[in-house]
Amino acid sequence: MEQAQLVDEYGYVKDGKVFLSGYLSYPDRQIGEVKRTEQEALDYFKNRFTIAENKVNQLEQEVQEAQNKGSYLTKLVQLRKKLLNFDAIGNFIPLLNRLDELEEVLVELIRTNQLKNLEIKQALLAEAESVADNSEWKETAEKLQEIKLKWIKTGPVDKELDETIETRFGETLDGFFQRRREFFNEQNKVIQERMDRYDSLIAQAERAVRTIYEADRSRPFKRDGLEGEALERANIAEERYMKVLTEAYHLIRNLNNEWKEVGEVPIKKSGKILKKYRRATKTVFDRYNLARGIQPKVRIDPRVEQQMKMADEVEKLAKQSDIPAAADRAKQLLNQWKEIKIPFKLVDKTVADRFRSACDKIFELNYLERVITRKYPAFELKSRSEQLRTKVRELEYLVRREKSDLAMSMSSMDSMGRPGNEEADKMMMNKVNTQKRKIAMKEQILVEFNKELNQY
Repeated sequence: MEQAQLVDEYGYVKDGKVFLSGYLSYPDRQIGEVKRTEQEALDYFKNRFTIAENKVNQLEQEVQEAQNKGSYLTKLVQLRKKLLNFDAIGNFIPLLNRLDELEEVLVELIRTNQLKNLEIKQALLAEAESVADNSEWKETAEKLQEIKLKWIKTGPVDKELDETIETRFGETLDGFFQRRREFFNEQNKVIQERMDRYDSLIAQAERAVRTIYEADRSRPFKRDGLEGEALERANIAEERYMKVLTEAYHLIRNLNNEWKEVGEVPIKKSGKILKKYRRATKTVFDRYNLARGIQPKVRIDPRVEQQMKMADEVEKLAKQSDIPAAADRAKQLLNQWKEIKIPFKLVDKTVADRFRSACDKIFELNYLERVITRKYPAFELKSRSEQLRTKVRELEYLVRREKSDLAMSMSSMDSMGRPGNEEADKMMMNKVNTQKRKIAMKEQILVEFNKELNQY
């Protein structure tokens, strides 16, 4: 130091080189060289110290404003390392002390957050373990995916515990999804075995059909006029045909029993194979019934038969004079109708339309009767023709009002101009269709009233 040409409180110039004076446990360190004059070099490095100060100030401000303050710990460590090697002259000790204080705050904050994260992850782990043994595959998978998403959003825990809890959580999820894969693999194997069995039954049925066709081809086209050997051959061919037909008939009945025992397969596959099988079996049964002169009874599904009876009843209700009682019974039948679950292919649309139309008529007549009772207390004292004229007048008014409401609904739909919420659009369309149906029924009742009125 005694040979230094120019000395500052925190640095000096010696032999044309600029040094930062040692501090704490760090020795003197050369930070630059004199380019022009010693004073200019010293001032340059003193001015550079403001850069270090600004870096510390900026970090403190960022930490203060940040929500995830713990993420700045790495940045703080890097800044301390840069300060220790930063080429500038000044008092670095206060800056390092400020970083130390900030580091203590961040470390404590991280420790608190890690404890909180540990509590959250332990709760999520317990929840995952409680449902992972469930065999409701779809619901459980969705629940575990939801738990996993919460797990990912939760911050880290202490490094000493992180690997253990992460491993345990991963094993819990992997265990469930492995069980699910094994289950569906086994299911696929069972389904394939069933499909193979169904294919075998179809093949047997189709072979029976081919055997019938072959036996049929050996029969003479016409038997009239055959005599002697030709007639005998025809009789033999006919006997053979009937024998083949009878054997095929009994085979199909056995196959039907086996078919019922095979088990379910996915609906996308079942429809196709069932159609193939029924085509073969229908051929055998139709041929057998024709040969034996049997008129097969058309089997109606019990649920369809129940709906047919309900449609008959509600149509009778629509004709009775006590409409309020008819409306109460129609409501009961309507609720019962909704409880009858029929596969789409078996639904009889004609019966459904009859039932709905009769219910609509009852409800419209009941509504009209309530309106009449409220507005015309002495209605029952009127003649039948006057009663009809009153009903026609009120019904015409209701039709005009509902047509106006319908026009507003249609205008509202058109004004949207573009597809909106699918559920809302569906509800709006259902409302419009219901309005149209009610108007159509009122107009039908009007026709009936006017027809009766014309008789007076």
